[in-house]
Amino acid sequence: MRALLNLRIVAVALLALVLIGVAGFHFIEGWTWFEGFYMVLTTITTIGYGEIHPLSHVGRLFNSFIIVTGVGLVLLLTGGAAQALLEFELQSVFGRRRMERDISRLSGHYIICGAGRVGRSVARELARRPLPFVVIEVDEAKLKHCSEEGWLMLVGDATHESVLRQARIETAKGLVAAATTDAINIYVILTARGLNPKLKIIARASEEDAGKHLLTAGADSVVMPYSFAGYRIAQTFMRPHVVDFFDTAMNQHLPLEIEEVQVQSGSRMIGKTLEALRIRQELGVIVLAIKSEAAEMRFNPAPDDTIHSGDHLIAMGDPNGLQKLERMAAERA
Repeated sequence: MRALLNLRIVAVALLALVLIGVAGFHFIEGWTWFEGFYMVLTTITTIGYGEIHPLSHVGRLFNSFIIVTGVGLVLLLTGGAAQALLEFELQSVFGRRRMERDISRLSGHYIICGAGRVGRSVARELARRPLPFVVIEVDEAKLKHCSEEGWLMLVGDATHESVLRQARIETAKGLVAAATTDAINIYVILTARGLNPKLKIIARASEEDAGKHLLTAGADSVVMPYSFAGYRIAQTFMRPHVVDFFDTAMNQHLPLEIEEVQVQSGSRMIGKTLEALRIRQELGVIVLAIKSEAAEMRFNPAPDDTIHSGDHLIAMGDPNGLQKLERMAAERA
């Protein structure tokens, strides 16, 4: 902010003037350092107690310089502080209104309830895609990280209907219940499910026994971070190369990703086999599994497996190949 930069410059100049004034009175008039400081202080603040000791002609000329320069810098400092405060308030007001306007336009987005470590991790992954989302948190201190990232956010209690409505839950695609306690997550799920029965809800569970209660409340799936961390550590010991493989596949900084592609209604892929589509040969993409709406997931599908409308293809390949597969799945016959 320009006003803050100007304020720093004026403050440094004023400090330099004080040091110059103290040194000047000390060497010109022979005063002590404290007497020089006290004289400069009363001069630039225009208190006007008078001279500590009678000044010589040179001392009065020097003091005149201190008066003119010091009063000018103090006025600039006061004006700069007022300008910085005004700009901060205006940016805060207009920034909040702009964020409210952006949130009111959301559709097909995700709502993250809780800005703790889990919530922020989810937000970072969604932002990398990028996918639209809004973070809800009652603790403003936790939202500082979200503000630095430029994410959409709301200060409020996600267990309240008004807050979820403000986050456009009616048009949302999914919700993450990532509050710090399981009890709060249950209330969030119950409230969200009542407002949008079709919403996909994923909940964070701290305790193992809480998983069934979160599912009963209406969550579609439950993630237990501590159990997952323990599983991951054990797998790193037992199957280090498998873990490295999945880390490589899920790391977007490398030319290898695992993606889920849905076959749209009317797609030219419908009714054809994997062999006929030549996905691996032409796109360089490997179909690891197929999940249909009415059947279990088929791992390592055979070349003669037929694609149906609504199937989800779990595929692995480079980003360009996966994008081509998504276009193929949406392209009509």
